Amino acid sequence: DVQLVESGGGSVQAGGSLRLSCAASGYTCSTYCMGWFRQAPGKEREGVAAIDTAGAPTYTYAVAGLFTISKDNVKNTLYLQMNDLKPEDTAMYYCAAEAAECPYCSGGYCFGNYWGQGTQVTVS
Repeated sequence: DVQLVESGGGSVQAGGSLRLSCAASGYTCSTYCMGWFRQAPGKEREGVAAIDTAGAPTYTYAVAGLFTISKDNVKNTLYLQMNDLKPEDTAMYYCAAEAAECPYCSGGYCFGNYWGQGTQVTVS
């Protein structure tokens, strides 16, 4: 079975940093595009960052220059380093993987082969 398990969330003060991890099992993450998404209470899930099979990252405008997505193909783990966190970054963070293209959200729907259960990030 394919599983994605996120960890690393928590509570932090504004300006602080967190590093999220997403451990993948049941498939080789080097062959999938993977991404991080977040959903705040009462809001739609949105894409935060993605990294394709070549290792090229993309970021949503709000986190560009502050968050860094990376992937360790040996450990089969996806990471999201989040710096200078703000209260508006408070959300449940999810990782996702997609074989055909990168996972994404559009019009209130999110698309990806596999999704984790999420890890909560709270910034005060």
